[in-house]
Amino acid sequence: MTYRIAITGAGIGGLAAAALLAQDGHSVTLYERFATPRPLGSGLVVQPVGLAVLDSLGAGDEARALGAHLTRMLGHSGSRIALDVAYRPDQPGLALHRAALFHVLWQAATRAGVTPLTGHTATDTLETPGAIHLVTDHGSHGPFDLIVDASGAGSRLSRLTARPLPFGAVWADVPWPGTDLPGTELRQRYLAARRMAGILPIGRLPGDPTPRAAVFWSLSAAELDAWPDRDLQDWKAEVAAFWPAMQPFLTGITDKTRLTPARYSHGSLARPYANRLVHIGDAAHRASPQLGQGANMALLDAFALALALRQPLEKALPAYHRSRRWHLGLYQALSAAFTPQYQSHRRALPLLRDHVLSPLSRVWPLPRILTALVSGDLIPPVAGRR
Repeated sequence: MTYRIAITGAGIGGLAAAALLAQDGHSVTLYERFATPRPLGSGLVVQPVGLAVLDSLGAGDEARALGAHLTRMLGHSGSRIALDVAYRPDQPGLALHRAALFHVLWQAATRAGVTPLTGHTATDTLETPGAIHLVTDHGSHGPFDLIVDASGAGSRLSRLTARPLPFGAVWADVPWPGTDLPGTELRQRYLAARRMAGILPIGRLPGDPTPRAAVFWSLSAAELDAWPDRDLQDWKAEVAAFWPAMQPFLTGITDKTRLTPARYSHGSLARPYANRLVHIGDAAHRASPQLGQGANMALLDAFALALALRQPLEKALPAYHRSRRWHLGLYQALSAAFTPQYQSHRRALPLLRDHVLSPLSRVWPLPRILTALVSGDLIPPVAGRR
């Protein structure tokens, strides 16, 4: 059975859902608010379970060719190791520029026959007997059997009210410089929990052989408010003093517009669907990027929804929710527990992290558990399927 489906948002979840659903024979219309669809942000990590979704789209090899294969995540607090997680040798993570992931998903959606309608901002839905219409700033569209809200954190269709987190960051992507840092590891450095800096190799952009890195620097909400007035050279001097290895990565940043401020929030919809409307990705759940699961969750939502829609609609949406509920709930809970240890104003938690939890994390069997946690398969990502 096939359905008439409208998808709002050409981000990670929206493009993946569009491609998967079109591959299954559904009639898919993709609405995007930007006149020219484009990714927002810098680098991200697609974990092994997310790569399995890309493989199901026929986009896995293309993504691997563009990204950097991650074998380890290593963070230091002073001279102490505060974070050390290794991937399974045969299942590395994949770090990508958002533009690279957007490219491979866009190609997959195009191959599946999806043509987006751009310049349409979804504002509401209108249900009629036996169908649903999408309301955008250009009028009403439909009828559809189902609307998939993949509009992200700015969704006007979602009723999710997320809790703002006390810390965010500024991000930039830069060419990978001459450095002793390995190109297969995420490296981080912490000062208690009030400062976190990171360097992530992210492979290359489509059509450009230059290897790149994403750099990030945590800021409190108050510091983010003051960021527009912060002197760039003063900030670069602070970063270099805190972590000298980061200095070569900052050389090419001569304009503050190269740095993108990001604020984070936490929350999820208890029931991410209605009669003919379902929310996926950030429209349904949001968390700190500390566990590196944001792109993963959007890809898995799209995959689980496509599987669920192989049955009658009245059964499909509850089945979708059941298939993702436990995995999402676990990772939301773990994100809420781990984030304050790395980004907060707490004083005791960083001491607990450095002197108790980090040493314990290197004692069997915890390394294997942490590997499964980061890889995204601590429990089955889609209930009932490997």
